[in-house]
Amino acid sequence: MDQIAVALIGFGEAGRSFAEAGSWSTSARVFDVLTDDPASADRKRREYLAAGVAGSDTLADAVSRSPLVLSLVTADQAVVAARAAASLVAPAAMFCDMNSVAPETKRIAAQTIEAAGGWYVDVAVMAPVNPAKLSVPLLLSGVRGSDAAAALERLGFTNIRVVGDKVGQASAIKMIRSVMVKGIEALTAECVLAAERAGVTAEVLGSLGPEWDAKADYNLDRMMVHGLRRAAEMEEVALTLEGLGAASGMTREAVALHRRLGRLGVTPPPEGLSAKIEKITDLESKLVGRVDAA
Repeated sequence: MDQIAVALIGFGEAGRSFAEAGSWSTSARVFDVLTDDPASADRKRREYLAAGVAGSDTLADAVSRSPLVLSLVTADQAVVAARAAASLVAPAAMFCDMNSVAPETKRIAAQTIEAAGGWYVDVAVMAPVNPAKLSVPLLLSGVRGSDAAAALERLGFTNIRVVGDKVGQASAIKMIRSVMVKGIEALTAECVLAAERAGVTAEVLGSLGPEWDAKADYNLDRMMVHGLRRAAEMEEVALTLEGLGAASGMTREAVALHRRLGRLGVTPPPEGLSAKIEKITDLESKLVGRVDAA
């Protein structure tokens, strides 16, 4: 079965991973706003070349002829991207919003796309895109959810489920699940950094179970590499909870912890849990020292 022509808005980790795994060279056009910045344009174009996809100099060039559009931007840019694309997408094109944002944020984006004649589909990416790539679980909702699922299958995605016909249903599942997933990451960081100060890290992790050394290493790695992006996503989780009238205090604290580690800018992180803890402790002590000196 031939692949469907697709436009990608945003070319971060998800876009690159999907395009490379799917060999989308003959079917994909890509636009990333970082190509508008001279400081990052050349790097972004090299990423297009490495993935074998056609880069576009403008958003219009990427989306205007594609029956399928995948929005893969940061959470704070999801509505911005939808508004920018709305007047440019082809009539009846399917706009698959794969960003990690609150149901209400997706409904705002949907109104923009559908008012311009496109079809909006809420897509929730339910696991890290690496190493899963095109087998990452996707939940879809919206009136054209089944049509979008068929189009995504033509691109090579293999783990798709339609969960409803209303925009916001898929993202609600994703957001509420993130309370637990990203909350546990934040709790892990708080736990091991305190344990290190007390000199009892090995005992604490050992008491939790033999798998917790590896779990803690993985959780810190995710926060150090993706902390700023995950903080933005957790802001959307908090909005989801608050929109439901549910408590969001722990989620708000998790936002702060993800942002705290993300701001350290340790990419790539050192190998091993001990090395990660040492790096975080060292950088944070230097930051405290600079504040005290000021």
